[in-house]
Amino acid sequence: MDSIILVFLCMLAGVGLQRVKAFPANAYVALNQFVIYISLPALALYYIPKITVSTKLLFPLGIAWIGFFLSLLFFIVLGKVFKWSKKLTGCLILTAGLGNTSFVGFPIIEALYGNQGLETAIIVDQPGTFMVMATLGIIVATAYSKESTGTGAMLRKILLFPPFFAFFAGLCMNIAGYDFIGDVQSVLSRLGSTVTPVALVAVGMQLKIERKSKHWRFLTLGLFFKLILTPAFFYILYKLILNQDGLQTEVSIMEAAMAPMITASILAATNGLKPRLAGMMIGIGIPLSFITLAFWYWILNM
Repeated sequence: MDSIILVFLCMLAGVGLQRVKAFPANAYVALNQFVIYISLPALALYYIPKITVSTKLLFPLGIAWIGFFLSLLFFIVLGKVFKWSKKLTGCLILTAGLGNTSFVGFPIIEALYGNQGLETAIIVDQPGTFMVMATLGIIVATAYSKESTGTGAMLRKILLFPPFFAFFAGLCMNIAGYDFIGDVQSVLSRLGSTVTPVALVAVGMQLKIERKSKHWRFLTLGLFFKLILTPAFFYILYKLILNQDGLQTEVSIMEAAMAPMITASILAATNGLKPRLAGMMIGIGIPLSFITLAFWYWILNM
């Protein structure tokens, strides 16, 4: 419960700081960069070396990887049909294709399913959502950004992106069976824990709810895809077609129903992909997801 309270407090603090003159109007940019250059690499180096590869990963992993490809296909097709800008298409792919499977997901799953459920949630998040963000997410953000991106420039940007570099280093450590000593792990864990407060304060500082905003219809579409269509797809695939049942399946579907990923919003904003819409996807998506999550929990327990 404390994690959920933290989410709302940090977001409200960010909104409040918009009125504090001591903070520059673009202070959120520095906070975003802190998350990208410090917090996320620390998380990768802490968690990736610890992942154990097994067939148990398949269904939870599918939530992140298949879910992102669904978003990619869905919004690319709509973008071409309705002639959306690259920035709008890229923003929706990222924010609707990546779920908040840890900072919102972990406390909710633990509350509903206990420690056993949390084990599945970690699989969905670390080798799933986090790896998708650090690989495919960076590719999409780079490809759809306002900057000129030839193949060489795109490759350089991906390889030099701090979370990807840390992810690759962590993967090499995993393969080699090596992990950091306890003191270093403790430091990495503490640095990684700054993702939620810093990122949410940054989101709050960018969040502006405008009744006449042109973003509302895109926000509605993005959240409908993330909170309704994505979990419905996995419910049909896992429960009805593949006939999967049990705790792991239920937790995986609930994780598919989580609000948009905070880091996806940061990634979109730092690449110029409709920062205001990206912030609204988080600011409105997180509170709204508590209602839709209750609906999916009811569906799974009918």
